[in-house]
Amino acid sequence: MRQIVLDTETTGIDPRQGHRIIEIGCVELINRRLTGNHFHVYINPQREVEQEAIAVHGITNEMLADKPLFRDVAEQFEEFIRGAQLVIHNAPFDVGFMDHEFLMLGRPEGVTRSLCTVLDTLQLARQLHPGQKNNLDALCRRYGIDNSHRQLHGALLDAEILADVYLFMTGGQTALNLSGHASQNSEGQGEAIRMLPSDRKPLKIVQASADELEEHERRLDLIESNSGVCLWRQLSD
Repeated sequence: MRQIVLDTETTGIDPRQGHRIIEIGCVELINRRLTGNHFHVYINPQREVEQEAIAVHGITNEMLADKPLFRDVAEQFEEFIRGAQLVIHNAPFDVGFMDHEFLMLGRPEGVTRSLCTVLDTLQLARQLHPGQKNNLDALCRRYGIDNSHRQLHGALLDAEILADVYLFMTGGQTALNLSGHASQNSEGQGEAIRMLPSDRKPLKIVQASADELEEHERRLDLIESNSGVCLWRQLSD
């Protein structure tokens, strides 16, 4: 199973008001393991970035002046996501901007979902944790994920953090001990690219005992009785 955990940064909040994508960050999961393969690009939006948006992600108009246009990276981006399942936090926002960018290139309405399926982790988090905060920072605290290096929003960094969150939400991290580090690119934007070492030994598979499986089922029964839904059982069906 190939999944692409994706995030974007934009000039503002509504593509219907002419706002555009200025950064795309994606990391690849295959069979729930980070591969180290990623797609990351800054984009010249051909319009001003709103000050409110700059306060969130720190990407200025000057930084984007010499970056490629969306049409220059669209084909490469499309090939990267084609046939995968996109994993996005608050998917309608990012998909709406992606569809808008493709529409400006003459592609049909709703083209993103014709290229790949979409899983919204915000919707998933609301099912798992009703009535609680479910933004990315809150989920990191809930699952014990270190995001202290996240001073500003950034598409690639947020996609990497979301990959960790998604794996914990849906059954636990299966590619632990990755070497996370923050670095600075040529424009001074912080990145944290966790690569899966090529020489890493395969994880040892330990089968659950009969008693452990029985206890697991009791715990699922408890979750189902408290919340009315057990996501694990839905995924297992």
